[in-house]
Amino acid sequence: MSEMEPEGSILQRDKKTFAIVPRTPLGMISAETLESIAAVVRKYKIPIVKITSGQRLALVGLEREQIEPAWQDLGIDIGHAHTSALCLHYVQACPGNSVCKFGLNDSLGLGAEVDTALSSMTFPAKLKVGVSGCPMCCGESFMRDVGLFAKSKGWTVVVGGNAGGRPRIGDILASDLDRAEAVALSLKFVQYYQHEGKPRERSARFLQRVGLEAVKQAVCGG
Repeated sequence: MSEMEPEGSILQRDKKTFAIVPRTPLGMISAETLESIAAVVRKYKIPIVKITSGQRLALVGLEREQIEPAWQDLGIDIGHAHTSALCLHYVQACPGNSVCKFGLNDSLGLGAEVDTALSSMTFPAKLKVGVSGCPMCCGESFMRDVGLFAKSKGWTVVVGGNAGGRPRIGDILASDLDRAEAVALSLKFVQYYQHEGKPRERSARFLQRVGLEAVKQAVCGG
């Protein structure tokens, strides 16, 4: 965040207005949150409300003096808005077996657990997580820094994916894990990445630099 960008905002192309991105973990939004967002959009005459690729809502076009009161009116924690913030940007998840007929496991529940575990941590670069309830990977698990997807025998953990300008399909660390094992392995990987990653090095480049076998040896024990 630069001095020109108040906390929780992104300066827009016109160099005058800003966007804010309220946290909507897993893309889940309650009626109360929707009502708060709608009220803020109306009150501050926000011209653009955009669903992002990370299952978040971006409110675009606020004046500088509107940012702090808008966050107060939303009544939720200030979201990490800047595209280069060195933290968890989001956990996206498909509906999983909560409602989807293809769901094999609880992607929303596991995603929420991972979100809670990672939301206060900092990393060498931004971190994104995708959780899918079946191998079709609607949560884009192979294209995220950490990905998890369910199969009939348990969870598979994938690391080092990236869907950006230098795309990379993630590597499988382990398969057929129960929920606790999958969360624990994901945490071990991000902690290893925390300590061994270079400043501003995304996990995809980190995997390319150190190699999958080194990561497995460090976090899986072989």
